[in-house]
Amino acid sequence: MASSIPDTAAPRRVHPALIGLLLGMFVSMLASTVVSTSLPVIVHDLSGDQNAYTWVITATLLTTAISTPIWGKLADLFNRKVLIQIAIAIFVLATAAAGFSQNTDMLIAFRAVQGLGAGGLAALSQVIMADIISPRERGRYMGLFGAVMAVATVGGPLLGGVITDAFGWRFNFFVALPFAVAALVIQQRTLHLPPRAARRVKIDYLGIVLLSTAVSLLLIWVTNAGRSFDWASTETLLMVGGAVLAAILFIVVELRSSEPLVPLTLFRDATFTLATIASIATGLAMFGTSVFLSQYMQMARGATPTEAGVMTIPMIAGLLLASVIVGALITRHGHWKPFLITGGVLLIAGTFLLSTIHYDTNFALVSVYMFLLGAGVGMTMQNLVLIVQNTADPARMGAASSGVTFFRSLGGTIGVSVMGAVLASTATGLFTDRATDLQAAIGALGPAGAPVAQALQSGTIPQVSALPEAVRVIVEDIYAQSIAHAFLIAVPVAIVSLIAILFLPNRPLTRMTTSERVAASEADLATVSVPAGMASLSTTGTVATVDAAPRRRARSEAAMGEDG
Repeated sequence: MASSIPDTAAPRRVHPALIGLLLGMFVSMLASTVVSTSLPVIVHDLSGDQNAYTWVITATLLTTAISTPIWGKLADLFNRKVLIQIAIAIFVLATAAAGFSQNTDMLIAFRAVQGLGAGGLAALSQVIMADIISPRERGRYMGLFGAVMAVATVGGPLLGGVITDAFGWRFNFFVALPFAVAALVIQQRTLHLPPRAARRVKIDYLGIVLLSTAVSLLLIWVTNAGRSFDWASTETLLMVGGAVLAAILFIVVELRSSEPLVPLTLFRDATFTLATIASIATGLAMFGTSVFLSQYMQMARGATPTEAGVMTIPMIAGLLLASVIVGALITRHGHWKPFLITGGVLLIAGTFLLSTIHYDTNFALVSVYMFLLGAGVGMTMQNLVLIVQNTADPARMGAASSGVTFFRSLGGTIGVSVMGAVLASTATGLFTDRATDLQAAIGALGPAGAPVAQALQSGTIPQVSALPEAVRVIVEDIYAQSIAHAFLIAVPVAIVSLIAILFLPNRPLTRMTTSERVAASEADLATVSVPAGMASLSTTGTVATVDAAPRRRARSEAAMGEDG
């Protein structure tokens, strides 16, 4: 009997589809990073304060985190190709609309819609990747991921800085449109996924509402506590209590739902549970530090948006080199855990060292700190998803993949909110402490000091590079101390991540794609159940039920190879 397991897709068939997926990821990353260096200018022009600055970023991360498991669940129910194309369309249209914002509230709203599309791209690209490339072979393609991330993360801020300086910040929101059109065309022509068996679909709407409520209340509380209201207050009681109640109800609903948004049975797998814990720290390091590093360059070192983009290159270099080299080594040797452990150590080192920086710290040292952090992110980010996909049930691949991505996004969202709150609180206190120094510096300017004083007292983020030298040094010192204090928040979370990585089960990587694993399961059911059932029918008159799990397990393990 011929095997029904499909051959591994030939590179000439995988590569075109992979290009379409990578271009979609590039679109989402470019649209986000191209505005990163210009955000201080944008928020200043729209008369926003530090709270608005944080929410312009947090709004996207919040809706990305909430929508990621939803897209992942939809990927287990509907056509994945159509879903990722819808996600691209939502993301790019919302990004373009943000370019017409007239105030920070309007910008935050469009950034929230942008996050809905970003969640789809983050979840679906990983799920589709598992459809066409096996976990063991995935490492050799990590170089492409690294290249896309490097070009978008380095080129985006540089391009955004140039556009802001030359044409104005609004044009940053339109630059991703041609890449989005190209991604849609390439995916339509080259992405051919195996047909999915038709089955009855039931969407967990109540679970969606409860998850959104819990996460939103938590983040709104973290962002505003200590500024809009006291930490110990009625508002805190209502928000935290509401978030806890919504989370409890979400768990109850998920346990009773036939098609849960986040199947809680996934947490029975130690690999999934520990990988999600580790992903939280990776998300915090990736999103939080990258956001506030750009602010550090402009607010604490007086850099322009273009200069700030150039100055963050060491972090991206670390991420690129680590992801490319480690990916190739994993594919060649099949060993992944030593690299994850090394990445966890580098995350701790990078976040701690960045918490020691000042406005006049030697930039060579700051570059080394950024490189270490980038290398830690490069070694952990994609590989945590990889090892979860390696052991996940193919029928729940979307939920499992998006689960890890969800907690990474949630970690990044909470991280940005907490770090932003700490930064704003620390900066406010330091401005009060240095009020005498600022008054003396402004007074020495004579009549020219009046507009400077007015700008600093307005509550909006100052344009540090345009301040007079005597005032600029004081403001840079204040923001440097505030941002360094915010970086310290990431250190204990990175330590928890390393502990989780140390306890991850060291399971070998399979050489089978998700589609091949599904076909193998169906083939084993056919070859084991049918003969056994016929034999039972002929001797006893009844059909025996045969457990095919041992045969499937042996077949899967054999496909992994001797070295995993």
